[in-house]
Amino acid sequence: MKTAGSFILGFIASALSLSLHAATYTVEEVSDGGTITGKVTFSGDDPAPKPYAITKDPDTCGTGDRLIDFVKVSNGALNDVIVYLDKVKAGKTFADDQAKGDIDQKGCEFHPFLQVMHNDHEITVLNSDPVSHNIHTYELIGRAKKTVFNISQPDQGSVIKKTVKLKRGTVMKVECDQHDFMHGYVFVARNPYYALVNEDGTFTIDGVPPGKYTLVAWHGSLGSKKAKVTVDAGKTLTSDFAFKAK
Repeated sequence: MKTAGSFILGFIASALSLSLHAATYTVEEVSDGGTITGKVTFSGDDPAPKPYAITKDPDTCGTGDRLIDFVKVSNGALNDVIVYLDKVKAGKTFADDQAKGDIDQKGCEFHPFLQVMHNDHEITVLNSDPVSHNIHTYELIGRAKKTVFNISQPDQGSVIKKTVKLKRGTVMKVECDQHDFMHGYVFVARNPYYALVNEDGTFTIDGVPPGKYTLVAWHGSLGSKKAKVTVDAGKTLTSDFAFKAK
């Protein structure tokens, strides 16, 4: 006999299952899609790269300070920004060439600094250095962070492969527990409507089903900005984002 408690738990589990199922992205033909273009700019003083003292493995990692340019600005354009549509339920197919992620630890740095991959896909992490690394990734949820995987790679040439399935966030912070001066990010796309901005800050997102959306511009250090947009069939919409120095 089911108790009231077990019934309630079962109801909650079913509701959660339906909620997750409803959030699943569905691929369908988009014959009258619109396009979103824009530019991401930066105003104010360009922050200097942040110094981290190199305290370990100098033959491989170097000496002195590691300077990490968390805010890269090129002629007024902000780089390392992902612009994406939030909570899109259906539309065009994903681009296969960005489905999986690849990170190389070389010279005690993560290459690339900002990676793009798709949710529920595999990421490959290589240790190209003759020193031990311990890659530690965190799902960013607001100001909180939750470990996704934390794996030691003691040997040069070591390769790990992990399926990344974020439950709430869209970004992973990447660090090394062996070297606190190693930092990077992975954007984990839940739908194919995203773009990494070009060096001049411009971006294009095409094949968007007509409708109303929330467009998000995300930066690892400066946070996110949002805009409500309406995409018309076959039309091009321009939406710019302006970030300022903190």
